[in-house]
Amino acid sequence: MTDQPSANTIPLQDGTSRQQSNASASATQLTGSETLVDLQKKLTAGLKQYPNFPQPGILFEDIFPLFADVHLHRALIKAFLLTIKQQLGSEKPDIIVGLDARGFLIGPQLAEALDAGFVPVRKPGKLPGQLETVEYQKEYGTDSFAIQKESVKPGSRVLVVDDLIATGGSAAAAEALITKCGGQVLGFLFLIELTKLNGRSKLTAPVFTVLESQAD
Repeated sequence: MTDQPSANTIPLQDGTSRQQSNASASATQLTGSETLVDLQKKLTAGLKQYPNFPQPGILFEDIFPLFADVHLHRALIKAFLLTIKQQLGSEKPDIIVGLDARGFLIGPQLAEALDAGFVPVRKPGKLPGQLETVEYQKEYGTDSFAIQKESVKPGSRVLVVDDLIATGGSAAAAEALITKCGGQVLGFLFLIELTKLNGRSKLTAPVFTVLESQAD
């Protein structure tokens, strides 16, 4: 990013800066001593960026430093859980659906904490049994996703989780799969939203984000 730091940016260790999240943050005192705003600042500073990866013009957001540090890992899961509580209130998901592949890192931890089931949405050839499949458009071509039919019972309330929403194609595919199974998508939860790509416009359920990046 080339934006200059302002009152709405957070300085990073490499000398760059990042816009703060536009996800609404509660100032209410939460479990422990940290509010969601505090956690957002820690996570933003912990992310690492790689310009021109995997190809020129792409600014890659690396979330793995958040897992490598145990304190950041705890902050990450806590921020997700607080965002869920803030956005869904007393409405509890029956199932957390994680998208291949980084949604698998986050989804099971959230599911366990929320006393919900976890269901993966995977690439072709990775799941056995009876499947629902859907093809979707990527930025540089097409791909497809699959879900095991019996994993989402009709009427199940589902929260879809992934690390990032960009163009929204994979998330829209997951929504289609869940709907085919008879599930109800309560919303989508992402760590980062690349707002300039407007991926949320492809989704019919609400979109919640913990952080925001690359807004311009």
